[in-house]
Amino acid sequence: MAFTRRRALLGLAAFSLGACRKQTPPPPADGLRWKDLAFTPEEQRALVLAPPSTRPLPVLVALHGRGESGRGLEVGAFAWRDDYGLDRIDRRLSAPPLTGADLEGFFRPERLAQMNDSLTKQPYEGLVVACPYTPVVADRSEKGAVPFGRFVTDVLLPRVRAEAKASSDRAATGIDGVSMGGRLALFVGFAFPEIFGAVGALQPALKPEEAPHFAKLARAAMDRQPFALRLVSSDADPFLPAVRALSAALTEVKVPHQLVVTPGPHDYAWNRGPGGAEMLLWHERVLRGLPAP
Repeated sequence: MAFTRRRALLGLAAFSLGACRKQTPPPPADGLRWKDLAFTPEEQRALVLAPPSTRPLPVLVALHGRGESGRGLEVGAFAWRDDYGLDRIDRRLSAPPLTGADLEGFFRPERLAQMNDSLTKQPYEGLVVACPYTPVVADRSEKGAVPFGRFVTDVLLPRVRAEAKASSDRAATGIDGVSMGGRLALFVGFAFPEIFGAVGALQPALKPEEAPHFAKLARAAMDRQPFALRLVSSDADPFLPAVRALSAALTEVKVPHQLVVTPGPHDYAWNRGPGGAEMLLWHERVLRGLPAP
């Protein structure tokens, strides 16, 4: 596709609105482990990590950030593989111990020890990870997220389960995302608690004043169907104050959840390090019914 001035401006605008700084791309991933799915008439696309397995694996829906949304289906749907290095960190979780280098240097020794202790007690068996193109939703409310949520629940998940021979159990289905994708993952997860047994968000693009509203949505969803919930941020994440505010609001309304704050920026390197590692390991543990690290 030709590189146009309009596409350049879209990319610059997305970057200025909080997209991560792109760094050296990871090595090419093994194409045999990935399935490229197109959807019509939805004009959607998803790249699916489908590791070989002798049994149906849990399914995680992973949403990318705003930076990739402005670059089209060909980039956005491939973000977790090509920009965020998910293949590499998935392989490292399968061959522990993790090192500080695996987390791009963004780690605290005690947290790294917790993750490795979990991997020692129970080997990492992997997940089917569905990575759809994540659109920029003009209406940033929960109502604006419903059409995308319906695509995820009614179209994406059935197709992924059939193609990857993955588990169809609610308890083995999770959703997560980074930045704008983290915000959308919370909205979709809270709107469809009967679909997701685990909901997470990495550096979600929230405002502190929105925390009580998100907590109210979480409380209502939890009352309908309990699920595991976790927030992850980093000490140089501009959304950290909002994430902390949401955690406090969740505690106020008695919604059980976990909050993890790592070192690092709101950046591609963080996604390739603690972001991807925390997301995969937590969901793989929780969706298998194991203790979270």
